[in-house]
Amino acid sequence: MITQHEFGGTKWIDVVDATDEELETLDRDHGLGDRTFDEARRRSARPTMQRLADHAYIVAFSGSLAEIDMYIGDDWFITIRRHDEEGREWDTAVAVARVERLGTAATPAMILATVLEELVDGYFDSTDVLEDQLEEIEERIFGDPVETPRAEQKVQAELFGVRRKLLELRRAVVPLREVLSALLRREVTWCDGDEALIVIRDTFDKLLRAVDIVDELRELVGNAVDAHLAVMSNQMNAVMKRLTAWGSIVFGATLIAGIYGMNFVHMPELEWYYGYPFALGTMVVLSSVLYRVFRRRDWL
Repeated sequence: MITQHEFGGTKWIDVVDATDEELETLDRDHGLGDRTFDEARRRSARPTMQRLADHAYIVAFSGSLAEIDMYIGDDWFITIRRHDEEGREWDTAVAVARVERLGTAATPAMILATVLEELVDGYFDSTDVLEDQLEEIEERIFGDPVETPRAEQKVQAELFGVRRKLLELRRAVVPLREVLSALLRREVTWCDGDEALIVIRDTFDKLLRAVDIVDELRELVGNAVDAHLAVMSNQMNAVMKRLTAWGSIVFGATLIAGIYGMNFVHMPELEWYYGYPFALGTMVVLSSVLYRVFRRRDWL
C-alpha cells in the first residue's frame, strides 16, 4: 500500500509490504534502478547505507526489529516498511506529525533525520520492556526457591530468550552508528542541511546511550544466568545434604539390625532375655543422636 504526503515542495512516499508492482511504479516515477530495489525485495541483516548517483539508500530497524528501507533524493523521500516477526509494523504517525509541524522546512534531509530519531527513540521502549522482564525473572530467582525441574527450565529458557532478543536488538542498533557517522560527515549530498545535521547529531547521542543500555542489559542477563545456576547448585547441595543425613540415620539402625541378623550360633545376645529391647533401644538412641547432630548442623 502506497501513501503519499506533501510538505511544500517535498514528497514523502510511504509503502507498507511493497509488492513488485508498487516497486516498479516507484522505479518508473523516480528513476530508481533494479540495484536499489534488489535490497528492498529481501530482508536486510543489519543497518546499512549505499550512495548512488541520484539518491541514497539507507536501511534501519525499529525497536520491534521491523525493517525500514529509506530512499532520499533531491525533492523526495521514500520509506518501504516491513512487518516484524510478530506481524507488527513501525507506525509513521508520530514522524508525520513532526514533519507537518516543520512546514516549509520539511526537506528530504529533515524527514530522514526525523524518521531516524523516531526509530532510535523506539529502541529505548524495547530496552525498557526487556529490563522489566529481566527484573521479574531475577525476583523469581532470588525469591521463593523453584520447586520443580520444569519451573527451573522455564526460568532458564526465559533468560536465554531475553539474551537472544538483546542480541538481535544489538545487531540492529550498533551498525546504525556507522550510518549516522557518515551522515554527520556530510557524505550524503541530499542530507547536508545544518538543521538536519543537528537532529542527526542528537540522534547519534541517543543511539550511543541505547548501545550502552543494551550492553549493560546483556551483562545483567549473564549475571542472572550465573546466579540462577548458583541457586540451582545450592538447592541441589541442600537436597544432597538431606539425603546424606537421612541415609546416615538409617544406616545406624540398619547396621545394628544387620549384625544381629547374621544368626551365628555363638551370639550371647540372641539368648539374652533383654536382647531384643536392647537392640531396639540402641537403634532409637543412635538414630536420635544422629538426627540431633544433623539438625544442629542444619542438614535437616
